Amino acid sequence: MDDADLEARINRLVEEEHELEHRHGTDGLNEQELHRLRRLEISLDQTWDLLRQRRARRHAGLDPDGVGLRDPSTVEGYQQ
Repeated sequence: MDDADLEARINRLVEEEHELEHRHGTDGLNEQELHRLRRLEISLDQTWDLLRQRRARRHAGLDPDGVGLRDPSTVEGYQQ
């Protein structure tokens, strides 16, 4: 997956996340939708992390394809 693919994936995930968050604020979400919202948040964190890794490697003169998706426990453990 190249950077453009990752950016497109991020945009799709954000759109779905916003839709669910909007419904959460108005009608409320059922258990399945809440679970989907949490999975979206994790997928977004992983995808952003991968894009940042690729950009950092490219900036350092390294092959951006030399990185991969990190597991949820890693990306969810980062400090803001």
